[in-house]
Amino acid sequence: MKTPYYAVIFTSSLEENKDGYVEMSEKMVELASQQEGFLGIDSARSEIGITVSYWKDLASIQQWRQNTEHLVAQKLGRKQWYKKFSVRIALVEREYDFEK
Repeated sequence: MKTPYYAVIFTSSLEENKDGYVEMSEKMVELASQQEGFLGIDSARSEIGITVSYWKDLASIQQWRQNTEHLVAQKLGRKQWYKKFSVRIALVEREYDFEK
């Protein structure tokens, strides 16, 4: 990705009952990838889940945050899937890669 860009860092802990969570998560990744300004996503889950989505600017992030289907997923997350979560937004000014 060409810098600078923004990273939205979403960390979460899930409730015991995760019914429907994986399907909704996959749907949100698919939907986000169709949004203007979306650059990519990385995700990992164990006890704590970490998802980092990458965006070209703050306006793109705000537009995604207000997406109607995303708003529905946010409500469901608060109501039934998440014990807690945090969202952080960071400006990425440089990046380094290594691949063997």
